[in-house]
Amino acid sequence: MLTRLLSGDLPRSRLLSSVLVLILLGLLLAPFLFPGARPLNTAATICVYIVLVASYDLLLGYTGIVSFAHTMFYGIGAYGIGIALASVDEPAWSVMLIGLALALALTVVLAFVIGLFALRVRAIFYAMITLAVASSFAVLASQLSDFTGGEDGRTFSVPELLSPGFTLMDQEVFGRAVDGKLITYYIVFAGCALLFLFLLRLVNSPFGRVLQAIRENEFRAEAIGYRTMYYRIVANVLAAVVACLAGALMALWLRYVGPKTTLGFEVMTDILLIVVIGGMGTMYGAVIGATLFILAQNYLKTLMGQASELLAGIPMLASALHPDRWMLWLGVLFILSVYFFPIGIVGKLRLRRLRR
Repeated sequence: MLTRLLSGDLPRSRLLSSVLVLILLGLLLAPFLFPGARPLNTAATICVYIVLVASYDLLLGYTGIVSFAHTMFYGIGAYGIGIALASVDEPAWSVMLIGLALALALTVVLAFVIGLFALRVRAIFYAMITLAVASSFAVLASQLSDFTGGEDGRTFSVPELLSPGFTLMDQEVFGRAVDGKLITYYIVFAGCALLFLFLLRLVNSPFGRVLQAIRENEFRAEAIGYRTMYYRIVANVLAAVVACLAGALMALWLRYVGPKTTLGFEVMTDILLIVVIGGMGTMYGAVIGATLFILAQNYLKTLMGQASELLAGIPMLASALHPDRWMLWLGVLFILSVYFFPIGIVGKLRLRRLRR
């Protein structure tokens, strides 16, 4: 049963399996294990980023396509939900679904057009084209302030079932009220889990095997009869659709959409860092990489502040661990992860298991 659920792609490492189970249980039980708004927001962000990074790995790790337009599709999904709900007085599920449907339609069209014309060029040229398109879209979202809210973005209300003030029942469950925030979290969790399993099934299907063949040697794949352009375009569209859905889930969770949170180049660099940390060409790499990166991004500064206070008697160490230098230490941790795990954490664990 488990093998079928994971499409036959088992972790193949006891340590990796243990870590994945721990992450799954942590995310599943996060509202009850970690009280407070910040831990729950961190858990929801991890869920969304796992799917977002996995969808990008479909392009980079499995097909060998370097794209900088992924955040554009992520932003389209977020703006589709946000603009639709912000444009009505009474938020309804039908309005939300219409906004999502329009966002998906725009995503498919843009991904197809970009793939059709830009994928004919190779390597860095395609990356530059997608960077130009994504940058133009970000500028457009910032300039159309009447429609998108400009640099400030737009806040919006959600259907009553998802609003923080809604309570499903009077009794608490394991010490936590079953309110709209909890329901929204589990919608995000379930949606991300289904999208991840879809991607896992996709890369382990005959279609995914062809993508890997194209990555390894495109000319050979074409020589044996595969229409490589067709497969690359379809992979581009599917990755964009999943990124769009991830953006919609993130907007639903935040009840806010803005250019910095969805369309900023910082989001794209975070995705690239997570792919490298977790391991390219491994869907489980997105799970490990996203969890480690988001936790470090949210809690490294706090941990450094506590360490700096404990080492107050040693001025040099206390100064080095000052919370204002958390970005420096995050960079150091990334360099160390690349040095010790050049093929990513998942790739390293699987290689060690194979050698044994």
